Amino acid sequence: MHTMSQRLAAEFFGTFWLVFGGCGAAIFAGSAIGFYGVALAFGLTVVTMVYAVGHISGGHFNPAVTLGLAMGKRFEWKDVVSYVATQVVAAIVAATVLWVIAHGVDGFSSTDSGFAANGYGDHSPGGYAWWAVLIAEVVLTMFFLLVILGATDTRAPKGFAPLAIGLALTLIHLISIPISNTSVNPARSIGPALFAGGDAIVQLWLFILAPAVGALIAGSIYGTLFGGEDAVPLEAAEEG
Repeated sequence: MHTMSQRLAAEFFGTFWLVFGGCGAAIFAGSAIGFYGVALAFGLTVVTMVYAVGHISGGHFNPAVTLGLAMGKRFEWKDVVSYVATQVVAAIVAATVLWVIAHGVDGFSSTDSGFAANGYGDHSPGGYAWWAVLIAEVVLTMFFLLVILGATDTRAPKGFAPLAIGLALTLIHLISIPISNTSVNPARSIGPALFAGGDAIVQLWLFILAPAVGALIAGSIYGTLFGGEDAVPLEAAEEG
């Protein structure tokens, strides 16, 4: 068994890498690689870190994942606050490092650039209304958690969970970058929004609420739909 400090360290570095790698690709290389490349970047960050430290912490890197796993009885509710706080702090630290690097170019403005923040209405890449973004974020987070719960079920093939999770996150980004710039992760939304400022912060409520709702729905229905009472957390599955 790993200590709580080791588990939180794994969550910190995993979440940092997710935000630094995924949002960094959008901020620094978005115009060159397009949203296909950004989607792949987010997927790769999850694959690499779940393989690297998933056996230590479970590889959540996302408050919505933590909530969904707790609802699905794969994670202890008593540890939720510690995990979520660590993930949010890691996302803010990653966004801070990105902000510092971005200012290596004269004239850079995190407010004017949007800084890879999520948004709806005028701040949606495709101009989608808040209710459309809300529906998309709930549905996509729900399916993301269903993939995670299924891939880490003890009945699933061993060793492939990180790939399934990373591919699912890549597909989610391909679908929803034009809609909301893709959240499905409140921590990922909070970090960049603090530096984008203005409406990015005002609109954060949706990107905190919608992923949480989608994750809780998935956690509550997985066992009923697919069984899996004997399923274990990802870190235990990886160790086995």
